[in-house]
Amino acid sequence: MPETTPQKWWIVRRSAIHQRGIFARADIPKGTPIIEYTGEKITKAESERRGNALAARAAKTGGAAVYIFTLNKTHDLDGSTASNTARLINHSCEPNCEAFISRGRIWIYAKHDIPAGEELSFNYGFGMDTWEDHPCRCGKPRCIGYILDEELWPKLRRILKAREAKKEKLAALEARAAELKQELEELDVSEPVPAQRKAAKKAKG
Repeated sequence: MPETTPQKWWIVRRSAIHQRGIFARADIPKGTPIIEYTGEKITKAESERRGNALAARAAKTGGAAVYIFTLNKTHDLDGSTASNTARLINHSCEPNCEAFISRGRIWIYAKHDIPAGEELSFNYGFGMDTWEDHPCRCGKPRCIGYILDEELWPKLRRILKAREAKKEKLAALEARAAELKQELEELDVSEPVPAQRKAAKKAKG
């Protein structure tokens, strides 16, 4: 595991995915440790507290960046500090990097050869509990539409398929209801008025 971040591999630029991102400064060979993900080591309880605070903030403002990284069974790493440049790496459903944890440190490695100028990305690995709050904008052909651990994609696809089927069924029912309403209106207009009703109306007039 490297001792320092080899900045020769990366540079910060504007990103089409989300504001800023990290890009390859030069060709990066597969397996290269590119940058360390640093931050404050916190307990799971504190991690949950901060996570809930971020969720509350997102509910009010419509957005809140999540930089908390799972470290081990008892601790997480809050990478929201300005010194953690790795926090700018964006999520992708087809990432070219992956994270490895060793001896309490998190490093971002090249998943395959990365050409100079390509934006670095890794899968954030979010769970199902908050998937609707984190839409994905990576734009990749395999994009699932949300920032989610790839192992959970089959489950999400089933949920999305069920929702789409329900949506289509509701649309069909609404269309049928509109047709029936139109038929009733046409019947009401075309039905002749009984003679006694005409007479009654004339008498009142």
